[in-house]
Amino acid sequence: MSKSMLASIIGIVGFLLYVAGVILLADHVLGTHWTLEFVYFALAGIAWVWPARALIIWAAR
Repeated sequence: MSKSMLASIIGIVGFLLYVAGVILLADHVLGTHWTLEFVYFALAGIAWVWPARALIIWAAR
C-alpha cells in the first residue's frame, strides 16, 4: 500500500473520529455563555488543520 493511500485512510478515519469527539464535547458546551461556545467552536473548527497538515507532508515525502 502506498503512503498516499495509507495517509488517505488515516486522514478519513481520523477526521471522522475528530468530528465525533467534537460533537460529544459540544453537548457539554451548548447552553453555556455564548463566548465560551464561540471559542469552543472556533477552535474545534480549525484544530484539525495541524494534524492534517502533518499527515499530508508525511505522505508527500
